Amino acid sequence: MDFAALYVRLFGSHREPLSFQTLAGDASSRRYHRADFGSGADPSRVVIMELPEDALASDEATAGGPPPELPFLNVGRHLAARGIRVPRVYLDAVSQGAVVLEDLGDATLARRIADVSRDELRLWYLAAVELLARMHEAMWPAPEGCLAASRSFDLALLRWELDHFREWGAEALAGKPLAPAVRAALDAEFDTLATDVAALPRGFVHRDYQSRNLMVVSDEPSPANLVVIDFQDALGGPRVYDLVALLNDSYVELDEELKQEIIERYAGLRGIDAVSLRGEFDLVTVQRKLKDGGRFVFIDRVRHNPAFLPYVETSFGRVRRALERLPEREGLRAALAAADPAHFG
Repeated sequence: MDFAALYVRLFGSHREPLSFQTLAGDASSRRYHRADFGSGADPSRVVIMELPEDALASDEATAGGPPPELPFLNVGRHLAARGIRVPRVYLDAVSQGAVVLEDLGDATLARRIADVSRDELRLWYLAAVELLARMHEAMWPAPEGCLAASRSFDLALLRWELDHFREWGAEALAGKPLAPAVRAALDAEFDTLATDVAALPRGFVHRDYQSRNLMVVSDEPSPANLVVIDFQDALGGPRVYDLVALLNDSYVELDEELKQEIIERYAGLRGIDAVSLRGEFDLVTVQRKLKDGGRFVFIDRVRHNPAFLPYVETSFGRVRRALERLPEREGLRAALAAADPAHFG
């Protein structure tokens, strides 16, 4: 990465940062750096998102070829146009392998709520769900030109995610493939689950709306003090998906009473029947958290980042609890127990 050339494009002349820091990695293939140019510069501090060589590629079973534009820029532009705060883009340097962004600091919602009282936790989650409802109202139907209008959480992608769990969350952890009969039973249940999730009411899906992807810019719990990040995978899908991501976040433990209050709050804000929404919530929880657990193992084994392994069991625990509220999915529970007895037996 030629950072000096980026600085010339950003400021119009050569300027060296007073400090430069490579930030801790996450599950992404992108790298992030913070550059501080001092109070005399505008902007004075930036975050540089360094892109991989295959920035437009995907390892998922998404339909069609590569997108015509970096999804982060495309989706972010449409969110901002509809009043959803996202990081400001100072420089589109995709041709040089980077995007220069507003520095929002390090205070994610996950960090902000660590060790707070339940009352304060509740206020922050009420703010987060109000922002979520606003985003969903503003972005559905997805605006023309937004990549979320052309991408879908369709049956193929849902089914691919369940296979991702089977490959990494069950077989890789066990160190061997499933027995043919066990695999057949699991595949049949996954076919049904994916079909049922694909048939749920649709909406705009951020796809990873959770405590690590909401930046806090002030100490007052308010939607205005939350900035949405990591929205590049947005698409059309189950309307409840982002609510599941928020409330069944692998990194934060919320009590059931608070979850139910937030679900009802979202239902009220969107004019949706709360009982119907709770049923959708549990079904999508099973699909989403199976994928999450498998993905965390994949990130360890393939991307050599073990940081997410502690959340494998947390994710699968969310699945078990959701299945307890779905007695009609007994066949799925039994198939999971046979395929992964360590977590579901």
